[in-house]
Amino acid sequence: MRIAFVGPPLSGKSTLFRAVTGQAASSHPGLGEHMAVVKVPDQRLHWLFNLYKPKKLTEATIDCLDVPGFSHETTQQQAEFRKSLPSIRQADALVAVVRAFDSPSVPPYRDRVNAKADLEELVAELIFCDLEAVMNRIEKIEKALTKPTKSHEQEKRELALMKRCQDALENEKPISSIIETDEERKALSGYQFLTELPLIAVINVNEDQAAKPAPFDWPQAKATISLCAETEAQIAELPPEDRKAFLEDLGVSEPAKDRLVRVCYEAVGLVSFLTVGEDEVRAWSIKKGSDAVEAAGKIHTDIARGFIRAETVAYNDLHAAGDMKGAKAAGKVRLEGKTYIVQDGDVINFRFNV
Repeated sequence: MRIAFVGPPLSGKSTLFRAVTGQAASSHPGLGEHMAVVKVPDQRLHWLFNLYKPKKLTEATIDCLDVPGFSHETTQQQAEFRKSLPSIRQADALVAVVRAFDSPSVPPYRDRVNAKADLEELVAELIFCDLEAVMNRIEKIEKALTKPTKSHEQEKRELALMKRCQDALENEKPISSIIETDEERKALSGYQFLTELPLIAVINVNEDQAAKPAPFDWPQAKATISLCAETEAQIAELPPEDRKAFLEDLGVSEPAKDRLVRVCYEAVGLVSFLTVGEDEVRAWSIKKGSDAVEAAGKIHTDIARGFIRAETVAYNDLHAAGDMKGAKAAGKVRLEGKTYIVQDGDVINFRFNV
């Protein structure tokens, strides 16, 4: 999964990026983009690691992308943001960071501190970018329909879908709001529309507001959360054993990284299944609703091709039993077939033959 951090200049977007990644990002020359890979926190893996004592523990990962701040203040700033649109379109979710904190040392965007107005402006830009792309596609399809080809029926269906996208965008609604079927979602996926992506709104507040609910909910967002990016970045730089006390002083139970990763997983619709053994304990991310064969293919196509059964136990059942022997004695280990829908936390051993 890839998430892209977007927002106005000096909103704390890049500060949150540092807090979440906890590492120096690699820069792409000329673009002002920064990329870092984040391990997905999962306490279940550590318990399994202690149980199996494998040679390696492998967490699931998320690619985090930070891009230049979006701004209408200058044409240069707007151009810099637009240069990053191809990279942003490759994301699975957008994290929109807007400012609600006061600081005399950080000049506010547009000489104001108005998180809701900044978010409205950012979303309007995303809608405008998609509308440009939709209008260009409509023009190409209409030209194609004037020529004698065998693909007219397909083009007519695509044109009707694009017209619905146009209507939604002109009424300031995201493309995600008009998708009704998996077929439509698949048809649109190749265009990488920005407003089709799940949006997580992050309100960057003062430290004394970090433990409180977000000051407002953004209706088009999958989730709206508030945090203090500067304080979170400082805590992330501390030794792990010291972080808990500072988080308690802040009034929050988990760091920004854990909160944001969990929210992004939910927004994108991901779950994790786990594999165990003497060589490796590992977490694998798949789309919620994936069946056992699709999960097997995540590991290797040969396992999916030669799938026989999935020996499965829920992590909570395994944990309660103490080990796999105890889980089997308690009747908690199941043999599932190809159509089994994998659940978050399933510990699976795939049986296959190729």
